[in-house]
Amino acid sequence: MPRRADIFWLDRHAGQLVEDETGYTFIYRQVYLRHPDARAVSLSLPLRVEPYFDKRIFPFFDGLIPEGWLLDIAEKTWKLDARDRMGLLLACCADCIGAVSVRPARERPA
Repeated sequence: MPRRADIFWLDRHAGQLVEDETGYTFIYRQVYLRHPDARAVSLSLPLRVEPYFDKRIFPFFDGLIPEGWLLDIAEKTWKLDARDRMGLLLACCADCIGAVSVRPARERPA
């Protein structure tokens, strides 16, 4: 079953990241793309209507995951494997430093 994460730019729901058996897909929400203040969540994921796809998690999202002792705490607290990058992203990145945050998905992109 696919796992989904809602991606926010500041407090705006910018898009959705989906992990399924084929890899990872990131898509910007249509309503976000139409907003005059829309910004790309990353230089490597510029604003566009077409989805992005990769067999591995996008480097930008992987970079949001904590490292070192903080990663060790997250792994022990939530019993996550360091190789479960989507699980770590969902568990640890709701309150990231910077403009982007990741939350478990509540809806599909619109």
